[in-house]
Amino acid sequence: MRTIDDLDEKVLGCLTRDARATYAQIGDEVGLSAPAVKRRVDRMLDDGVIKGFTAVVDPDAMQWTTEAYVSVSCRGNISPAALRAAWEPIPEVVSAATITGPADAILRVRARDVGHLERALERIRGAGPVDHSESIIVLSQLITRGHP
Repeated sequence: MRTIDDLDEKVLGCLTRDARATYAQIGDEVGLSAPAVKRRVDRMLDDGVIKGFTAVVDPDAMQWTTEAYVSVSCRGNISPAALRAAWEPIPEVVSAATITGPADAILRVRARDVGHLERALERIRGAGPVDHSESIIVLSQLITRGHP
């Protein structure tokens, strides 16, 4: 993976705010022509700097108003790639990370209600060598930065 320069960083800033922005719109903001922006974006895609584009869906629009943090402990040694492969297909898992401490990973999970959350937890536990999990349901969100 190559390093990025200041202009690449500005282009990435535009794309992370609005991945549907046109090359011309990005160019106007960063001081480049649309073809120059396209070349930079294509190069960053080829180099793996940009991993892909996705839609960020507002969980409230899906009525996924129940949120929980789930710490997961696994049996034996399992790679982060295997954990990602196990949990990525579960749409209720909005983020997952390996962590230090007694648990192996922590997941942020969104669901419609407690019943939906319970079904999602069953799928999470069944998707890999999970020994046990502990869930903490969020009562109110105090600070949110970045994506919901």
